[in-house]
Amino acid sequence: MADSSRPKNVVVLGSTGSIGQSSLKVARDLPNRMRLVGLAANKNAEMLAAQMAEFGIKEGCLSCPTGFDRMKSLLPEGAKLHCGDEGLIEMATLPEADLVLIAIVGVAGLRPALAAIEAGKDIAVASKEILVMAGAVVMEAARRKGVRVLPVDSEHNAIFQCLEGRSTEEVSRLILTASGGPFRKTPAEQLAKVSVADALAHPTWDMGRKISVDSATLFNKGLEMIEARWLFGIEMARIDVIVHPQSIVHSMVEFVDGSVLAQLSTTDMCFPIQYAVTWPDRVRNHLTPLDFATLARLEFEAPRWKHFPALGLAQQAGATGGTLPGVLNAANEVAVEAFLTERLSFPRIWHTVEATMAQHNVILNPTLDEIMEADREARIYAEEIIAKQ
Repeated sequence: MADSSRPKNVVVLGSTGSIGQSSLKVARDLPNRMRLVGLAANKNAEMLAAQMAEFGIKEGCLSCPTGFDRMKSLLPEGAKLHCGDEGLIEMATLPEADLVLIAIVGVAGLRPALAAIEAGKDIAVASKEILVMAGAVVMEAARRKGVRVLPVDSEHNAIFQCLEGRSTEEVSRLILTASGGPFRKTPAEQLAKVSVADALAHPTWDMGRKISVDSATLFNKGLEMIEARWLFGIEMARIDVIVHPQSIVHSMVEFVDGSVLAQLSTTDMCFPIQYAVTWPDRVRNHLTPLDFATLARLEFEAPRWKHFPALGLAQQAGATGGTLPGVLNAANEVAVEAFLTERLSFPRIWHTVEATMAQHNVILNPTLDEIMEADREARIYAEEIIAKQ
């Protein structure tokens, strides 16, 4: 682990997305604790070049090859630009990096995460797919190499803070909070009529399109249940979800003695990002603290498991394990893209995932290649289902 007396050298994969941009805000706020040494983006060459110039970064990566030549023309002399999947691995294994923050949406972050671990780097995970697809592989590699897997998602970071120093044997439940999304109160019979714009109108968080739809279907929370199972080494039966529309309580831990610890803050992703970077230290910042006097109320309610089947499907996938969580994730990615391009109705996202899971022959202790093959096959099958609809 890096010496806390000097800034921690951080690589951000996915620097132009919402989590990546929040990570750069933390770096601006805490220059004595967080030093950016590498950035990677998908295809936003202009923003990546501006970020590299602002922070004086000499190593960058554009994973989409189509923007590579344009990106090179934007860089200052002496800066090095990597490209594609191999470029992401180059960034994840930079010798000077202490921590690799992975904020790439989808499966593209998995191999860079494993490469960072093999290179002895701690990783901070904002990409759910890494642990959903290959939680056993990633956590075993981290144990073997003696590195840490630090959570960036606000819910898992909250549980991480509440659990610190405690054995999971003392835990009765991990309770993930969910905003409920834009359709929390929508009658079930109206869900078939919701539009893309409706699904993207998240009531609390400003997120990317895919994650916003996942929040609307509650697949986001289902993926987080599986992620928590691996991050904290706890079975699915002890992972629960509660709807909390204000998104002030980010998650809770209920212990066997009936006590509950919760982590609260304003809805700003800079809080969990900062803690992942500065852990185990708590550092003063310029973020807006909670003002309890202005909080009208904190509400909690049970999720609508019947009307939002994502939670049950994720519970099934997480309890079964093996290749099934990756199949759930792959089918969901395909179905969400079909919904965003108006080829699929909102409820059919759940139906597509369920049908894809039902036809899959689970491999319980898969290799990484078997995980990736199951992902590929699930995407093909999901596309076939969508085409028939």
